[in-house]
Amino acid sequence: MKIISIITIIAVLAVAAGCGTSRKHAAGAGETATVAAKDQPASDEAVPETAPFGNAALAGKEEAESEAATHVWDFRDATTWLLGDISLQRLAEPPHASWYLEGYASYNPDPEYLEQLRKIDISNLTVTVVLGTWCPDSRREVPRFMKLADVWGFPTDRIRFIGVDINKVAPLDEYASLGIERVPTFIFFENNSERGRIIEIPVSSLEQDSRDILEGKYEPIKF
Repeated sequence: MKIISIITIIAVLAVAAGCGTSRKHAAGAGETATVAAKDQPASDEAVPETAPFGNAALAGKEEAESEAATHVWDFRDATTWLLGDISLQRLAEPPHASWYLEGYASYNPDPEYLEQLRKIDISNLTVTVVLGTWCPDSRREVPRFMKLADVWGFPTDRIRFIGVDINKVAPLDEYASLGIERVPTFIFFENNSERGRIIEIPVSSLEQDSRDILEGKYEPIKF
């Protein structure tokens, strides 16, 4: 009965959660998680009604690659989620290739801001991308950001991808220090010091916001 009660509670919290809300990761046992929320249009997808199981749930799945590519995936299903450090290659393979490749191909960054970005010294710059593969905002913005990075000339080996569950939590020891409340979040670091972050959706566009962060004149959205 206790297990059923716990699952029921998680399902209720899942319905209330979304790309733009969070249950903060507790720093230690006994601390109370807090919930941050904001008014926003309803997502075109409901959040999962199942508890997160993570990458372990994918173990043992041996579907043929062609079958996986044509399968209609429900990204609300926790068995599709990628958690922790993930590679860019994982996003370009089934099941996530269906949204990643389409979003990448269809995005065309503004040439004006691209030219300005190319004039900025990025030799000491790294980017951490925190995303939820269950989150429509992440599935929209992450492929666009990678298209921007490629045409900008930003090295992909200096971009770290971290996957989170519906509570915006990843199974990484240092993850809580990032202070993630919404996904996707793009964090720009220079010499390991944060310069700024794009949270959930760009203020203007990914390329303009990136330019503004690197030039020190970015004003993030106030949630």
